[in-house]
Amino acid sequence: MSALELIGVSKEHPGSPPVAALRSVTVTIGTGEFTAIVGPSGSGKSTMLAIAGTLERPTAGSVRVAGLAVDGLPDKALSGVRADRIGFVFQQFFLVPTLTALDNVATALLYRAIPAGERRAAAAGALAEVGLSGRAGHRPAELSGGECQRVAIARALAGRPAIILADEPTGSLDSATSAGILTLLAELNRRGATILVVTHNPEIAAAARRVIRLRDGCVEHDSEAG
Repeated sequence: MSALELIGVSKEHPGSPPVAALRSVTVTIGTGEFTAIVGPSGSGKSTMLAIAGTLERPTAGSVRVAGLAVDGLPDKALSGVRADRIGFVFQQFFLVPTLTALDNVATALLYRAIPAGERRAAAAGALAEVGLSGRAGHRPAELSGGECQRVAIARALAGRPAIILADEPTGSLDSATSAGILTLLAELNRRGATILVVTHNPEIAAAARRVIRLRDGCVEHDSEAG
């Protein structure tokens, strides 16, 4: 089963004339892939990621997440898809400043009706995967930028989603810290995580097993196709 399918997806933003952010994009992301989406500003990268994550609805076309067609689902059902099947990592970490790293990660499981003890156990396991077991009790202000991003990645991992969507995950980090995050993403992929990342970082693009280049809302090149 594919982790993600976009079939003939287009997205227009209102205006006179309307602005076409995506134009009939068809992409399939297989389970276990590490794929980078690249392209110049305004090429449609972030729009594609938002539609893949069900944060935006396409104007035309269809989207499947882990085999589930999400077209036409009401907002509440889409929230359930995001909670169960998708992990998000953003350039800004979006951690709750008053919560410890452990509790920030555990929040990813709040909407799954999982008992608190099990949520915390899963969070502890995810923090261990990103090398932060020793920082579980620290709040974001007590962590470095790289550690905060690792907490955000652990939060995305905690629910064992079908796919992790990352939007410029190294964009606010220095080069040395970025290299550490890249190494972590590659290692998580080797362990089986499916990762789709939007990036301007050439190192991430080079490390990804597949690169999809967008331009003017269209797929200009897909390395899988040669």
